[in-house]
Amino acid sequence: MGSAFGNLLAFVIAISVLVAVHEYGHYIVGRWTGMKVLRFSIGFGKPIWMRIGGKDRTEYCISAIPLGGYVRFLDTREGPIPEADEGRAFNQRPVPQRIAVLLAGPAFNFLFAIVAYWALFLYGIPTLVPAVGEVEPGSYAAQAGLEQGDRIVAVGDVDTADWESALVAMLNQMVSDGRVPLTLEAGDGWQRAVTIDVGDDARRLTEPGLLFEGLGFRPFGAGDLPADIGRVEDDGPAKAAGLRAGDRIVELDGVPILDFADLVEAVQSRANKTVAVDYLRDGQRLTTMLVVQERRVEGEVRGRLGVAHSGDFSDFYYQRRFGPVDSMTQAMARTWSTTVFTLRMLGRMVTGDVSIKNISGPINIAQFAGESAQRGLDYFLGFLAIVSISLGVLNLLPIPVLDGGQIVYQSIEGLKGSPLSERAQILGQQIGIFALILLMSFAFYNDLARIFG
Repeated sequence: MGSAFGNLLAFVIAISVLVAVHEYGHYIVGRWTGMKVLRFSIGFGKPIWMRIGGKDRTEYCISAIPLGGYVRFLDTREGPIPEADEGRAFNQRPVPQRIAVLLAGPAFNFLFAIVAYWALFLYGIPTLVPAVGEVEPGSYAAQAGLEQGDRIVAVGDVDTADWESALVAMLNQMVSDGRVPLTLEAGDGWQRAVTIDVGDDARRLTEPGLLFEGLGFRPFGAGDLPADIGRVEDDGPAKAAGLRAGDRIVELDGVPILDFADLVEAVQSRANKTVAVDYLRDGQRLTTMLVVQERRVEGEVRGRLGVAHSGDFSDFYYQRRFGPVDSMTQAMARTWSTTVFTLRMLGRMVTGDVSIKNISGPINIAQFAGESAQRGLDYFLGFLAIVSISLGVLNLLPIPVLDGGQIVYQSIEGLKGSPLSERAQILGQQIGIFALILLMSFAFYNDLARIFG
């Protein structure tokens, strides 16, 4: 699923599902309010499949271009309507009903996200504890006093049980005043408060992929765990030297070993060399001598000890799982926080506090779709939830060609008692189309810059 075709397929599936949900919201509320639906289409262009059903003879279509969809209601502005359908046209229904129909599309996107998150919390969400990995000397993180292994307990007054909540809170704090207040917990349970101060560099660090690099630390990963031996291979030098499962290597050839990544780096450069290995066993520090074995990887000589990591990541990785009721509460809270964060970031892009490089187009979304699908159904469902929220927020923007803009039109009509003039509506449509073209231009440029830049 990692190929270009796999990414495209995942993208088409994702868009089709989310558009179907969005348009179904318009469709079902339109029917509930007595409007006549002429067509419900997933995709644009020529229909490649069609079924006609119901007393209204509604056309249900799958069309050739799978990049959107639409619901077409009966409307007197498009021409004369049959006498039997008088009063059932979209523009003949009361303004509150029209607004309800327009709101239903985004509302169903938010509802989809809640259901998706509910299923994920019920099944169990893979969760990585927000902890600090390697800290770059002289960086913002180092100056603030972050140390490898610290857990991020809170950002400001927001408790952080996972990296998603930590990242959202860190970005919110950083773009506000360039300062990120953290509550950290060391391995011995001692907590302390520190503040990362990036000052005027905040906007640059909001560019995709620059946050951790710019702050000067990386998230704690498997390579940051202590060099605990989980398995000793029979044909390796470690076995001959008396090392065994459960030992923790703390020094090799005089080089301190803080984590398994340090061990790999130290061993790889010492092929065929005799080294002293210091390790802990039952709380006692011991030393043994061994000759690092040689192995060839893609023609390159590297050292080998013949040990494997213990693989015990339980302190840093777990499954968040809740019952049916608590899962719904968590799902609603996650949907709300993601919606607020999306709106806040959009607003800060407008004011220039957040880089517009965060706007993603179809190419980047397709890549994320393919990667999430490859990782499993739970990751793909989480991806769909995030994109569904983004789609809901985008459609509520007051741009005339979107639902939000049409809601503005209907609200004005309700207040003044008559529709906007045709000239005003055409002007609004032109402005809306220009705004969308501008937005998509940024999105495509960002996509291409990520590929070629």
